[in-house]
Amino acid sequence: MRKIAILAGALAMTGPTAKAQEALPVEMERLGAVSPALQAYTADDLFGSVWQDSALSQRDRALLTVAALIARSEDEGLAEYIDLAIDRGVTPAEISETITHLAFYAGWQNAMKGVDAAAEVFEARNVTAADLPAVEPQSMLPLDQESEDQRQSFVQERFGNVSQGVVDNTEKLLFLDLWLRPALAPRDRSLVTVSALIATGKVEQVTFHLNRAMDNGLTKDEASAALAHLAFYAGWPNIFSAMPVVKEVFDSREG
Repeated sequence: MRKIAILAGALAMTGPTAKAQEALPVEMERLGAVSPALQAYTADDLFGSVWQDSALSQRDRALLTVAALIARSEDEGLAEYIDLAIDRGVTPAEISETITHLAFYAGWQNAMKGVDAAAEVFEARNVTAADLPAVEPQSMLPLDQESEDQRQSFVQERFGNVSQGVVDNTEKLLFLDLWLRPALAPRDRSLVTVSALIATGKVEQVTFHLNRAMDNGLTKDEASAALAHLAFYAGWPNIFSAMPVVKEVFDSREG
C-alpha cells in the first residue's frame, strides 16, 4: 500500500501548506514532476480542504470514496483508500459488506476489483473470516412492510411485463435479503448506494435511493457535502447531472 502513508499523513496535518509539504516526499513529488498544478489541487484543495470539511465525517468520506471507486471500476489506489477507511473508523466487516452490496448495484466484476484490493488490506491487517459478515446472519434488520409493499406494487405494475425475473430477483435478493443484512447500518448502505449511483451517472435511480438514505438518517447537509466530495472522484459533469435530481428530493422533503 504505497500511497496510504501520504493520504493519512496529509489528512492528519493542519493547513493546506503543511499538507502539501507532508505529501511531497513520495507520490506527491512524482505528481509534481508531471503536473505541478494537479499536485497543488490534490494537496491543498482535495486533501487540504474537502477532506477536512466537518459537514461530513472522514469515516463517511472514506466509505463513499471506496464505494465510488469500486462502482467506477477504478482499482488504482483502491487498496490504499480501503486502508484509509479502516483507519477512519470503517470496520473490515463494513468494507466486506460494502463490496457485497456493490456487486448488485455496480456489477459483479467491479465488486471483484474491490475483493482484490480488500484482500491485500485484510491480509496486512490480519483480518480473518471470523471478522467478516456471516453468509446467513443470525438475525436480520426489521422490514418496513408497508414501504416494501408499495415498492413491490409499483415495480410489478410497471415492469412485470418487461422482465418478471428482474422484478422477482429485486424483491427476493435485494429488498428482502441484501438490504436487511445487519453488517451495514441502513444509513451507510444507503450512502454507499447513492454514492455509487452518482459516481456512475445513474441519476434515474437517485430519487428513490436518496429519499431512502434521508429516511435512514442522512441529513441534507451531509448529502450536500457528499456531492462536493464526489466531484473530485467522479468528475464535475456527473455531479451536475445529479444535482437537479438531488434538488428535487430536497425540495420535496422540505415542502
